[in-house]
Amino acid sequence: MTAKESYDIFERSVKDYHIHDDIDFPVENPYPADSIEATLYEKNWVDAVQWHLEDIIRDPQIDPVAALALKRRIDRSNQVRTDMVEQLDSYLRDVQYADVIPLPDATINTESPAWALDRLSILALKIWHMQEETERSDASAEHKAKCRAKLDVLLEQRSDLIMAIDALFDDIAAGRKYMKVYRQMKMYNDPATNPVLYKK
Repeated sequence: MTAKESYDIFERSVKDYHIHDDIDFPVENPYPADSIEATLYEKNWVDAVQWHLEDIIRDPQIDPVAALALKRRIDRSNQVRTDMVEQLDSYLRDVQYADVIPLPDATINTESPAWALDRLSILALKIWHMQEETERSDASAEHKAKCRAKLDVLLEQRSDLIMAIDALFDDIAAGRKYMKVYRQMKMYNDPATNPVLYKK
């Protein structure tokens, strides 16, 4: 799968999410269960929900109790997002590139393929919402012009990132780069490693 094909899945998820624009609306994944396409679609759906949770929690009038509940939900969402990225990297390493023998001088990339795809997923959301800002009927011409300029930058980033991810895919397939899957091991989520939790 190319980066552009992955982006198209992300973009479809963003559009589908905004049909209802509801953080509690259940995902209706159009791709076959357990396929890489289904994982990419669901990954972006998680990102879309979290995007809107981050908007809601910034309401200066939010009830503190509701804000804490939202913060907990965002924390859980972040863990799901991390787990899905690691699942994608594991698939790429163990299935997609399982038969690739790295060249003797192969190097490792600073960012894994799935974390680069994670950035592409977030970029799909940024583009959607920045496009919205350029079309707001209640916004000033100055605001819309600023957002159009930002949208142009985001679209350039999309082209660059898609090209860079495909180059990484090519390098891995050719053995010029090799993959490792590093688990995030977030210590604050683990009662055994977070001192605030284990000292209770």
